[in-house]
Parts: sequence; structure tokens; C-alpha cells
Amino acid sequence: MHRWREGSGWKSGITQDQAGTAINVSASLIAAIENGRLVPQPDTAAQLDDLFGTGDKVQRAANEARDDARPTWLRPWTDHEQRAVLLRTFESMLVPGLLQTEAYARAVLRGSRLSHDEVERTTQVRHERQAATVEQDDAPMLSAVLGEFALTCGPPDVLGPQLKHLLDMSERPKVQILVVPRSAGLHAGLAGAFVLATLPAKGRTGYVDDQLRGRLVVEGGDLDRLEVAWEIVTGLAVPVHLSRDLIVKAIEDHD
Repeated sequence: MHRWREGSGWKSGITQDQAGTAINVSASLIAAIENGRLVPQPDTAAQLDDLFGTGDKVQRAANEARDDARPTWLRPWTDHEQRAVLLRTFESMLVPGLLQTEAYARAVLRGSRLSHDEVERTTQVRHERQAATVEQDDAPMLSAVLGEFALTCGPPDVLGPQLKHLLDMSERPKVQILVVPRSAGLHAGLAGAFVLATLPAKGRTGYVDDQLRGRLVVEGGDLDRLEVAWEIVTGLAVPVHLSRDLIVKAIEDHD
């Protein structure tokens, strides 16, 4: 993109500061895009094409980079995730990925000792997954169950905004958030996080995560086991309004 910026039709080219000012972003963001640390969002890429007079070159480059940013093992799942009419996700210790703020996602990833570039790339992929699902006008129904511990774990400056975001999301008509209280004790969900996707025409897939990578689940018996686990954790969770009360209490305790 550096080459396109320098040859953008301005008499002496356009600086990063000027490019950022022109499309209302920071010069540091322009620099991060140029050195490959960040991939511009679709609207930003379109603005850059307009600014540089490059047709759709920035947009096409961004699309290719965005595809590359997704790990190979994740791509089959994200394709299903974007087609889903219903997503059911369970996390015992963390806020589910589709409900995470960028700051919270970064904090979680840094705890895994990833490099700065890996953290930024993975955070961006997570943000793009949100944009392609819960932020769409025709968003799928999202039902999320999380353990109460997730409402208390995180750096103070990150956890507060994350809890408020969780509360805001819980008020959307296509988002249901349930909390499993600590009093539930040991249960099947503690074996690991998982997601179930209901696809058009009653298709279904699942996704499970571990310390190394996520795995797409398509075999009927495995999906049945995840369905059983889902029934268990939803049965242990408190109702929607009481779950919202727990989130509010966590916000008040944090403040």
C-alpha cells in the first residue's frame, strides 16, 4: 500500500498523516496497514481506494490478507459460522469470542504468550467474525452460556468495559446470555468450551477448542454429545433476567 500512497496523484505523494486525516483514522493505523500488522476493515479499504485512486486494489489486497489471517484449521468453521441461523456457545472461564471486546480479546491472547503480531492478527480475525455474524442486519440467533467466573476474571481496565458490552449485547433481540452460577459445582461443561451451529435446512456442525487449536465437529455421535452437554449447561444456568442481574452485580462490584 505504501507504493499506492506515494503515487496517489498528490504532487509529492501523500504522507501517512495526510492519509489518516483524509479518512479519519490515525497515522499509526495507516502505518500498521502498510507494514502488514493490520488488515483494513472493508469500509476503510474502500476509503483508501477512493483516496489513492486505485480502483479496488486495496480492497482486493485486504480480502486476500484477511483470508490468509484466518488459520487454515479455522476457515471451515468460520464458513459454517457465517451461514448459521442459530449459534449456541458455551464458555466456563471466559466471555465467548463473539461477545468479546477487542481489548478483552487482546488481554486473553497476551496471556497465552503470543507475539504482538499474533495477538493483533488473531484479534482482528475475531473482530471480523463478529462483523460477519452478530453485527449483521440478518444476524443469526446467538445463545451464549458462560460460567459466573467469567464475570470476575480480567484486568480491571479491561473487565469493566467488557461487562458493560456483555450487558448491552444481552439486550439485543437476537442475543440470549445465560450464566451458570458458581453454586452449580462440577458439571459436564467444565470439560471444555464448544459451539453448536444450526445451519439452513436443519444442518448442524460443532466446534471445540483446546490449548493448540480449534476443531470442526461434523460426526453425528460427537454432535450428539455436544447437544447433551448443551442441555446440561443450560439446565444449570439461571434464567435470562437473573443472568442479567448477575452481570449488573458484577459491574457494580467492579466499579
